[in-house]
Amino acid sequence: MGKIIKITTIVAFAGLLAACDENTNVQNAGIGAATGAGVAAVTGGDVVTGAAVGAAAGAVTNEVKKMAN
Repeated sequence: MGKIIKITTIVAFAGLLAACDENTNVQNAGIGAATGAGVAAVTGGDVVTGAAVGAAAGAVTNEVKKMAN
C-alpha cells in the first residue's frame, strides 16, 4: 500500500509540473525523466530505463499539448 501512495504522489506532482503551458520539450522531458526514475526506484525497477521512458513520454506529451491548443 505504501508503494501505491508514493507512486501516486510522484505522478500527481509531475502532472502538475508538466501541465504548465510555458514548458519546453526539454523541460517536460526532464520532468518525465525524474518521474520515471522515481517510479522505477519505488517499484524496484531499473532507474535508468525509467528515466529514459519518462523523458520520451514527457517530450511527446508536450508536443501533443501544443497540437491541442
